[in-house]
Amino acid sequence: MILVIDAGNTNITMGVFDGDRLIGNFRMTTSISRTSDEYGIVIRDIINHNGIDKDMINDAIVASVVPAINHSLISGIIKYFDIHPLIVNSATETGVNIALDRPEQVGADRLVDAAAAYALYGGPVIVIDYGTATTYDLVNENGDFIAGVTAPGIRISARALWEDAAKLPEIEIKKPESILAKETITSMQAGLVYGQIGQTEYIIRSMKEAAGYPDAKVVATGGLGKMISGETDSIMEYNPDLTLIGLNLIYRLQKQ
Repeated sequence: MILVIDAGNTNITMGVFDGDRLIGNFRMTTSISRTSDEYGIVIRDIINHNGIDKDMINDAIVASVVPAINHSLISGIIKYFDIHPLIVNSATETGVNIALDRPEQVGADRLVDAAAAYALYGGPVIVIDYGTATTYDLVNENGDFIAGVTAPGIRISARALWEDAAKLPEIEIKKPESILAKETITSMQAGLVYGQIGQTEYIIRSMKEAAGYPDAKVVATGGLGKMISGETDSIMEYNPDLTLIGLNLIYRLQKQ
């Protein structure tokens, strides 16, 4: 069995694959202050608690966009699983070619998402990840990663509202019953959610027009992606496990 780990700025998402079958997925907060022992013990205990024998895990692969935790995270895996994990970067064989000016600047999570979207849906495909940032990445019919757009994520935008505007409260991010809000909380919710929907539709349309791919497939993943994808016809499918699937696919490529 393979342990796959996507270390993001807000959360670390993990999965365990038995071949191509995802038999468990888990989430923990990203913490720069954790030691290697803490990472190793927490990951081990989460896996065991979910009925998976950690001794059955014989390899691992990690994609991280948080350099500050990499040493502790990887050391924890080595110490508590006796595994030296594969690390995804721009030089890793993913099944897609990075046709950008600075390939080394592309986040590992975006490479993994692009690889998974192309493998599962073919190209051209736009993959949207609603994470700490909202990213829109385009892979063409030949498997070339040709363009990407990065925007603030919904939670970043929400935090900016209540941290930088003295009278605006911290709120739950959800779609209000109507865009015609009549008080502060629903007005903020309307701005955040409908604003993200509008951004999504405009960026998708603009990317398709600029690239000359009017029929490009559009796939979404990431935390709040389910809510947004359910509110627009611009997104073909929401796949919550896209990044984990991509990590497993990339692992398999390395072992061919």
